[in-house]
Amino acid sequence: MWYENKVTQLLNIKYPIIQAGMAGGVTTPELVAAVSNSGALGNLGAGYMSPEQMQETIKKIKQVTDKPFGVNLFIPENAEVSEEEVIKANEWLQPFREELNLSEQSEVKKPNALFFEEQINILLEEKVKVCSFTFGLPSKEIVQKLKKENIVVIGTATTVEEAIANEELGIDMVVVQGSEAGGHRGTFSGSFKDAMIGTMALVPQTVDNVNIPVIAAGGIMDGRGVLSALILGAQAVQMGTAFVTSVESGADKQHKEAILNSTEDQTVVTSAFSGKPARGIRNDFITKMANHEEELPKYPIQNTLTKSIRSEAAKQNHPEWMSLWSGQNPRLSKQQPVSEMLAEIISQVDTIIKNKNEVW
Repeated sequence: MWYENKVTQLLNIKYPIIQAGMAGGVTTPELVAAVSNSGALGNLGAGYMSPEQMQETIKKIKQVTDKPFGVNLFIPENAEVSEEEVIKANEWLQPFREELNLSEQSEVKKPNALFFEEQINILLEEKVKVCSFTFGLPSKEIVQKLKKENIVVIGTATTVEEAIANEELGIDMVVVQGSEAGGHRGTFSGSFKDAMIGTMALVPQTVDNVNIPVIAAGGIMDGRGVLSALILGAQAVQMGTAFVTSVESGADKQHKEAILNSTEDQTVVTSAFSGKPARGIRNDFITKMANHEEELPKYPIQNTLTKSIRSEAAKQNHPEWMSLWSGQNPRLSKQQPVSEMLAEIISQVDTIIKNKNEVW
């Protein structure tokens, strides 16, 4: 069968479909469980979660599924940011705060080095089956520690060289993120602009240069995308935007509506919200901050500075100031239960294969 391969075997899932670990509240226990219960791999986006929040959510997921699921973590980044950069950024953000009646600026805290270590310890304690990383490479020690406990380790790459680096570290499989993908770019080596390679070009070149399984991501929304990725040599796909508008998703109502009503030419890659390039739907905040992008504090500082603005904008129904992450294929988005969505995708692949076989 088309869905049986090394990835499904290693992950102990039926279908080679992985739900992206989108941080920030999208990946509710209900979403993760629904994906896993449907035969694919659900993923908790734990990048912004405290170790306590992460453990509590993992326990909730376990209450609603006995199937394998993964947890996605961010590799810690320590941006060198001057006080002057923060003051400037706060000046540019002040008009948005005033419009939302936010009296206080967000406090800038230095990243806690123990935070990531504690997250890893919880993965081990909870015996999570799969762990994926974004924004860089974990240490060799962490990879070995996870693999020793039979946890499948998945990395992220936006170029062939980054994929090779993942393989050399001993990572089990790698997600290659095409430029069509929504949300933050996973680039960790070189300029993100040089790594804006489309999925169709990135997948076969990576497959030809690494021996570990390749997982295709970026612009994949239905059975046609899944089968195309497999034909290009990927052994699985990772889908994000497709799940954002699902019934079980924890995305804000405004975020879901924005995706459902957008077109392929309305997304843009911006650093305005977080200090790290990310693809989302163009809005007033992105437009007004565009001229300042090169001078904004790097991630995670800018992300901290805009957090209260994004949160309050959602509460006050101002989508024009929210981060509306989306890939380049929003026209294929639907608002439906995960089980229906995945059943449709599987059926579509089966039908395409059947029809092609009859023609050929």
